Amino acid sequence: MHCFIRRNKKNSTFYLYLSLTQALTDKGKFLLAARRFRNGAHTEYIISYDCDDLFPGSNSYVGKLRSDFLGTKFVVYDSQPPYDGAKPSRNQSSRRFASKQINPNVSGGNYEVGQVSYKFNFLKSRGPRRMQCSIQCPVGQNTASDQLKDKQLSTSSSLVLRNKAPRWHEHLQCWCLNFHGRVTVASVKNFQLVAPAGTSDPWGVGDEETVILQFGKIEDDAFTMDYRQPLSAFQAFAICLTSFGTKLACE
Repeated sequence: MHCFIRRNKKNSTFYLYLSLTQALTDKGKFLLAARRFRNGAHTEYIISYDCDDLFPGSNSYVGKLRSDFLGTKFVVYDSQPPYDGAKPSRNQSSRRFASKQINPNVSGGNYEVGQVSYKFNFLKSRGPRRMQCSIQCPVGQNTASDQLKDKQLSTSSSLVLRNKAPRWHEHLQCWCLNFHGRVTVASVKNFQLVAPAGTSDPWGVGDEETVILQFGKIEDDAFTMDYRQPLSAFQAFAICLTSFGTKLACE
């Protein structure tokens, strides 16, 4: 799925669109929006279906992303349970919000569905930030349309992803990743995530070459976001949001 993200620095908002053409950006179809808030020593991103309703307690609340003090570790919360019988997080930082219910029989809450961490770069080596993700993904043969009809999933498993190692380009004398024309501006924020070999079952994507999610800069405030199953648009968007912001100890 080819998507792009537009950023508004003035009000710390981010808008996700599905690309409708082969162009890097077009009018697109709006999917999700997020707004960054400061919550004490932490930063939170509220993710919503409504681009004009991006506040805690929103009726369009989909989920949120919460960082630690340094902005190097993040937790992803979904308003819907990732599988049958999942229990919402009970800590204070994950208090319940009102949400539009895909399934009216399921009560809204904050369910931890993933973590993203960035490794410290004490030696200041060149190249993209080093990151690792662990995301709860559905297990089964259901199609995307089947999952929309039945949000409740009987099982899920943790998909582990890490950034793809760059290759040294002799002519340019720098570390490079091949985004196949989908990224046009060099940035420390750019990344590609792959599943380490032997760790991706039952999805069959763990060959360390199949890119599950890639994110990169094309303009000052525009970025491409391309993802594939088993990630959802919400999960991919949340992972990409972690790349915004300065991480002095990681770059």
